[in-house]
Amino acid sequence: MTKRLSEATRGALPREVAQPAYDRAACGIGIVHLGLGAFHRAHQAVYTDDILAKHSGDWAIHGVSLRGPGVRDQLAPQGGLYTLAERGPEGEALRVIGAVKAVTFAAESPEALIQRLAAPQTRIVSITVTEKGYCHDPASGKLRPEHPDITHDLANPGRPRSLPGFLLAGLRARRAAGAKPFTLLSCDNLPHNGRLLRGLILELAALEDPGLAAWIEDEARFPATMIDRIVPATTEADRARAEERLGLRDEGLVVAEPFTQWVIEEDFADGRPPWEEAGAEMVRDVAPYEEMKLRLLNGSHSLLAYLGYLAGYETVADTMADADFRRLAKCFMDREAGPTLKLPAGADLEGYKAALIERFANPGLQHRTWQIAMDGSQKLPQRLLGSLRQRLDDGAPIDILALAVAAWIRYAGGQDESGREIDVRDPLAARLGAVYAAGAAPAGIVEGFLGISEVFDAELAADPRLRAAVTAALQSLVDHGSRATVAAALQRLEV
Repeated sequence: MTKRLSEATRGALPREVAQPAYDRAACGIGIVHLGLGAFHRAHQAVYTDDILAKHSGDWAIHGVSLRGPGVRDQLAPQGGLYTLAERGPEGEALRVIGAVKAVTFAAESPEALIQRLAAPQTRIVSITVTEKGYCHDPASGKLRPEHPDITHDLANPGRPRSLPGFLLAGLRARRAAGAKPFTLLSCDNLPHNGRLLRGLILELAALEDPGLAAWIEDEARFPATMIDRIVPATTEADRARAEERLGLRDEGLVVAEPFTQWVIEEDFADGRPPWEEAGAEMVRDVAPYEEMKLRLLNGSHSLLAYLGYLAGYETVADTMADADFRRLAKCFMDREAGPTLKLPAGADLEGYKAALIERFANPGLQHRTWQIAMDGSQKLPQRLLGSLRQRLDDGAPIDILALAVAAWIRYAGGQDESGREIDVRDPLAARLGAVYAAGAAPAGIVEGFLGISEVFDAELAADPRLRAAVTAALQSLVDHGSRATVAAALQRLEV
């Protein structure tokens, strides 16, 4: 049986595999990261690993899983070590990351996590829990006090379950100890993610203790961020391939494209690592970068995921190999999403769009359309509906944006074009399926979906132009299928 990657075994790694050149044992933990999934390990942890290699210091990471013990079980036996496999058209490079020094599962000991959050050494709490982890209404950005986890946390503040509950418990403990608050650093794909998180924590705190809410409002910091890297889910085939090259078994392997970007608002409560030395961009205003990424990259990713899945394509690269889908993605960026943007100073919009097309087509990444399609009810407001609102306000065409919404509706109905069941992973999955079934015909289905207030605000849902465009697109998807609908859309647009 192959030995596991660990501090004791990493000396046997091949020379071409990069690994930490610093003393991990000498590094203190200054960052707690909530949501220790593949993305954090392929993105923020890599930047931090670069800084530890340059300066050592007390910025190592305590990674926390909120949903289950799986990542803890992968990484704890390896002392937090794991391999990053960067895959581009030219091949694959392997690198062992050492920034994660401790790994825990929150539900096994909520009290221990609160103690870690309360410790003065913890100066930053970073977050990647995806949109649904915020226990909020994506359409309004407000906390959902009726959410089961929030209800539990209000009744059991010392043993929270939710992300907001844990953050508030940590802040409460620091206030009681007379300590500074930590910086709360959201790294999720949410518009104005720092401001959104601040609002949710203040709402929750006000329900419990207005004095605590006032202290958080005055003292805590919630910088906004924009994160960008394509990180597909790791497969067993990926692990087996890495094992052949490493000579060691790595259960915590993550796979990513070579491209990476991190834009961070310069607003911290108690210091930070010099991430700019690792390539991060420290700015005063993240919003233009965030909007460009959400509307171009994430928006077109969702468009390709829903239409590509319905067309029978397993991965984004497979979808982009179809010339019509590639043209549609470019047309989406050029004609509908791109014109809605307020660009950051010095931005090369054409270069960014061209790079996205090539990144999506990267054959080294097996990024499944099904994976990107998850949690659509949480993602659409950020990725597509902002662009839709602006286009409608401007009296501009919305053909492709409406097609993307229709493709999500068709997918959320739970049955593909061959009549096979789709494994729809979404917090509202059962409700979405029921609304689709109750609608009978496309017009009724669209009517039902636009009535889901967690996704569509009332003003947008009432717009007859949106209703007509989405209904026509859904009718075509039902009658003719994804490929024919895409081809017909391109013909109408004369692309």
